[in-house]
Amino acid sequence: MRKLVIGILAHVDAGKTTLSEAMLYISGKIRRMGRVDKRDSYLDTNELERARGITIFSKQAVFEVDGTEITLLDTPGHVDFSAEMERTLQVLDYAILVISGADGVQGHTQTLWRLLDVYKIPVFLFVNKMDQIGTDKEKLLTELKKFLDDGCIEFGNDDEEDFYDQLAMCDEAIMESYLETGHIDTSQIARLIKKRKVFPCFFGSALKLEGVETFLTSIVKYTQTPAYPEEFGAKIFKISRDEQGNRLTHMKITGGKLKVRDALTNGKWEEKVNQIRIYSGDKYEVVDEVEAGAVCAVTGLSEIRPGEGLGIEHASRTPLLEPVLTYQIVLPEGCDPRAMLPKLREIEEEEPELRIVWDEELQEIQAQIMGEVQIEILQSIIKESFDIDVTFDSGRVLYKETIGNTVEGVGHFEPLRHYAEVHLLLEPGERGSGLQFALNCSEDVLEKNWQNLILTHLEEKVHKGVLTGSPITDIKITLVSGRAHKQHTQGGDFREATYRAVRQGLMQAESILLEPYYTFRLEIPEKMVGRAMTDIEQMHGTYQILEAKDGWVVLGGSAPVVNMRNYHSKVAAYTKGQGRLFCSLKGYEPCHNSSEVIKSIGYDPEKDAENPTGSIFCKNGAGFSVSWDKVIDHMHVESYLEQRKKESVEEAVANKPRAREEKWISLEEIDEIINRTYYANQGKKSSWKKRKSARESYYRPRTISSTIIQKEEPKEEYLLVDGYNVIFAWPELKEIAYENMDAARVKLVESLSNYQGIRKCKIIVVFDAYRVKGHREEVLTHNNIYIVYTKEAQTADHYIEKFVHDHHKKYHITVATSDALEQIIIRGKGAALLSARELIEEIQRASEGAMQAYQAKHKTKPNYLIDELSAETKKNISEYMRNENEKE
Repeated sequence: MRKLVIGILAHVDAGKTTLSEAMLYISGKIRRMGRVDKRDSYLDTNELERARGITIFSKQAVFEVDGTEITLLDTPGHVDFSAEMERTLQVLDYAILVISGADGVQGHTQTLWRLLDVYKIPVFLFVNKMDQIGTDKEKLLTELKKFLDDGCIEFGNDDEEDFYDQLAMCDEAIMESYLETGHIDTSQIARLIKKRKVFPCFFGSALKLEGVETFLTSIVKYTQTPAYPEEFGAKIFKISRDEQGNRLTHMKITGGKLKVRDALTNGKWEEKVNQIRIYSGDKYEVVDEVEAGAVCAVTGLSEIRPGEGLGIEHASRTPLLEPVLTYQIVLPEGCDPRAMLPKLREIEEEEPELRIVWDEELQEIQAQIMGEVQIEILQSIIKESFDIDVTFDSGRVLYKETIGNTVEGVGHFEPLRHYAEVHLLLEPGERGSGLQFALNCSEDVLEKNWQNLILTHLEEKVHKGVLTGSPITDIKITLVSGRAHKQHTQGGDFREATYRAVRQGLMQAESILLEPYYTFRLEIPEKMVGRAMTDIEQMHGTYQILEAKDGWVVLGGSAPVVNMRNYHSKVAAYTKGQGRLFCSLKGYEPCHNSSEVIKSIGYDPEKDAENPTGSIFCKNGAGFSVSWDKVIDHMHVESYLEQRKKESVEEAVANKPRAREEKWISLEEIDEIINRTYYANQGKKSSWKKRKSARESYYRPRTISSTIIQKEEPKEEYLLVDGYNVIFAWPELKEIAYENMDAARVKLVESLSNYQGIRKCKIIVVFDAYRVKGHREEVLTHNNIYIVYTKEAQTADHYIEKFVHDHHKKYHITVATSDALEQIIIRGKGAALLSARELIEEIQRASEGAMQAYQAKHKTKPNYLIDELSAETKKNISEYMRNENEKE
């Protein structure tokens, strides 16, 4: 029989459980529809669920429709239990997303949509509660297209032509087929849905059974049967316990078969299956064998955890939704925390959104959870399971840390008869990407088994940041180098070196504190909107007005969890119970008051003995500690980043042969090239028109001085210099570069600085840094000129071309380069041009001219006393000299 596993998801109070009941009723699985308010629904079997009227634990029901066996997985709708829902997504073939027709697309609805996109699950949408007054189908459909996807199309539309037109717009191949045949087959529609190009939308009322039967038959009609391999595989998505305390492992068989007494292993343990159960509601059927496509629960497995894979299946990705709040669990007097810890671990296995942490320093148990509703549920579960009354403190948010720049972390561990050194490249990741680990290390440097061991050590630990000791996230950590000793290296040595490398890198990096943010939807009376906006601003949140109608306003936005976590009660108070606030986790963003948080936590990374930042080296037969900032002076393996910089310089030297030969293209040659390319497609009809030559169209005088004299309008002068190109065209600098590239750069920069002082134009000298991994564009100033180091994957040519393109109308731009292709591009963009040789000659001429002018101005003349005397004095002296001569 054809089998499908379908999950049903919704924002809380959208009517998800009611729709599940309606589907079971129409299929004939149940004789009477249960209701949430009457506490008799088929899938909400737990007393806590029935008491609160919400789904807390995922459940399954198995029923048949038109020869198709459907396993329906009901998931929690409340945001506090989202992790339970996300685990279920890993085993779905299709999903049903329920949306309230009265409320439309809400905050948590969009979170669910993003998760469905991440897991690539095809989706059917059911817009519920359409029987309520004020619901507008067209408006809701527009909202679905705007906030979810343009592929949201109403199915069951009476206008077949319009329906086909909308489908054809979603895929080019379908469009071509539709234009040829005027029809779209069911199989084609099913493929579009499977590929997530089309999302069928149905409208109705689950409570009144309106539109549900059409919805159910359409699911069967427009779904494809999954293909499974013959080799055994299974995905684990949940752990629970039955009334007798037996541990149940819930899984989907994704390949082959599973039989009772089969031995299962994940490489670390091996256990046998004692019993296989097929659950439907709170009842189950015991079977001896299950095939691929079935969802079952087995007993006998005590080691496996949710998210793991068996057989051909690998472990699932780390859940995107994580706890954002942490509370101390306060035990009653006389209750030993260490005795209580194993019991709480059992609950942790069953609740993916719960994390139990033992703080050795404080000797206390902490619970990391998604939200405050979960606290009440956890208290009830502990009381019911162990008859212990616990309380919780006021709690705080869980911070995280990331980095803003690329660094190389070095860890060395070398006590006597031990040895390991690890070099890790830490790079900032995209927000929400988590920790990513990679290898970029040659096996000639470090054997493969040691590399794999280092990766294992990176993955096995929650690495702490250096600002507050919070977990790090959104970082890519790559093993780039390392060293082992043939005799002294042991497995544990690389664990120590790896941990220290991470910490040493974090100490160097620009660390950023992150805090969790909520996205919210706030519905309030219009007269209260001013109060709400003020509150949101005081919470350091952002908002926008989504809707204003009939005396009500809907605000949407985001705000830090730490400020918004108790805002529900305030909204209820100042709106007298009329306002509604819906929150869902947005993710982690930079902390709005990081300095205050860092100061209040008071974490000192260098005093954290469990997470050392320094390394241990050996000298004279004894180990000694080296602080993190001195490790680079003692490390045994060359720095990876320094090596890359050297390679970049060497490559720059090797890749500049054109400048050495100084191949200058004549203006006539460029004119010919442009005519054969740019004008080549104009045809004979335009050949009579006289075209301007390259000299007339693209060329300005080569010297900047003459450009200044001949400028037609008052535009600022810019000279862009391809740094390495000029260095290798200047014999003096080229000779220096082979010995010391830095010295050559300094010499060029000083020459250009002097030149700028003479010519008074803006000078930008551009150096390639495109081979330096993770390098960001740098713009520095030196005296009176600008120095640009290009970013990764950007050459000096690219930078210059972009600058000319963006600014050639605003400035008079001259480019100094001898790159033949670059000359053509620059001329084509309308900039003036200097070859490297001409720039050198121009600098030398300008320097000589300036020196001559200086010498002329300060030329020394004979200084005679008589020249300074007055005419009368000169006359008196002349008479005196004449009288003296007469006496003689």
